[in-house]
Amino acid sequence: MKLALRRQGPTKFQQASDGSMTLIDHIRELRNRLFIASLGLIVGLIIGFIVSQPVFHLLEQPYCRLPSSIAINADGTPYCDWVVLNVTDTLILRLKIALWVGLIVGSPVWLYQLWAFIAPGLHRHERKWAYVFVAIAAPLFAAGGVLAYFVVGHSLAFIMEAGVLGEATKLEVSSYVGFVTNMILIFGVAFEFPLILLMLNFTGVVSAKKLLSWWRIVVFLSFAFAAIATPDPGPFGMTLLALCMVVLYLIATGVAALNDRRKGRKEEIYAELDDDQISPLEEERVPVGAFDPVEAPSPIEAPEPVARPRPLEGRFDDMT
Repeated sequence: MKLALRRQGPTKFQQASDGSMTLIDHIRELRNRLFIASLGLIVGLIIGFIVSQPVFHLLEQPYCRLPSSIAINADGTPYCDWVVLNVTDTLILRLKIALWVGLIVGSPVWLYQLWAFIAPGLHRHERKWAYVFVAIAAPLFAAGGVLAYFVVGHSLAFIMEAGVLGEATKLEVSSYVGFVTNMILIFGVAFEFPLILLMLNFTGVVSAKKLLSWWRIVVFLSFAFAAIATPDPGPFGMTLLALCMVVLYLIATGVAALNDRRKGRKEEIYAELDDDQISPLEEERVPVGAFDPVEAPSPIEAPEPVARPRPLEGRFDDMT
């Protein structure tokens, strides 16, 4: 006797795609996916708490390279010295680092749950391009984070020595880690800028020629964004971020040009025509012949008389 192992009926994905899933089923599915995503975040948080100490040692390296951060123990061994203002700062800082690491470690779980809930509402080609853009977004964000770490290592001494005191001093540990994580976040988000341009081009909103014509605006906005959003007040970090955004804009424009050539959209069809120019189409006049005769309308029969309604006592019983 053979057992039927094949699942009967449509899957949840098929029901959400064809619209046969009810509102209660959607809410139940959202609840289940939020529960699974929260489990992934909890597991990532536990792993982040375990590895938070090595991550902190990695983040403190730019500061520990400064001569002002080095102190000497009683036995003569040097160590990296910090300023701690509150009793709970070190524990809260470890929890913050664990949360950041947990979001990264648990991202495959909660991103998949988010995608599984949204994907049924997309078309097949939209899902295909979503895979491509997500695959590009992760390396771009990582590249921005690495660049931010490099910027902090080279501009930290300048920031401290250019201040009022004129020399590098010891830093408070919570503010320093917040400064580094904000730099990584800002640089990572800024590196996603070319994906927005590519999405506009691949969806047919703008062409590569139109994108290239915006180069003055893009250069100005890149430097303005770098000056406002970057926590680093020094010129090194802001200039490097703005230049990277301009380079990524040029790369995105080149990819958009290749996409336009592949689709045959080298230039707009009516790009060289004036708005007031008369259409070059020749006027074609077709003579109008005699119209067909209209038949006489047929008479409408008189309506039948409506029967007199029964009294209320005869239409309902004692139950109705």
